[in-house]
Amino acid sequence: MSNEENKSGEELDNVIILNDENGNEVQFEFLDLIEYDEEEYVVLLPVEEASEDEIGEVVILKVEPTESEDEESYVGVEDEEILNKVFEIFKEKFKDEFNYVDGEE
Repeated sequence: MSNEENKSGEELDNVIILNDENGNEVQFEFLDLIEYDEEEYVVLLPVEEASEDEIGEVVILKVEPTESEDEESYVGVEDEEILNKVFEIFKEKFKDEFNYVDGEE
């Protein structure tokens, strides 16, 4: 997947906290919600990698409904084709706000 860098260096105000596979809390900046193939995906940027000098790789997770209307669950996406399509939509939508750097594919 490609990497992106936020040009603006502005304060993060849209931060969510998720638990990783080890149960540790990790902060992410919520960048966007993308609809693709009748599913919703969130595009997140890990906060600890979001300094001006570093290039951060975004995280794309599928939104899964829960029994509670107030909560959502996010699950990893294994399908590289879906990840690439969602990221392409994100890149097109934010082409003027971020610099994109090609990474390993």
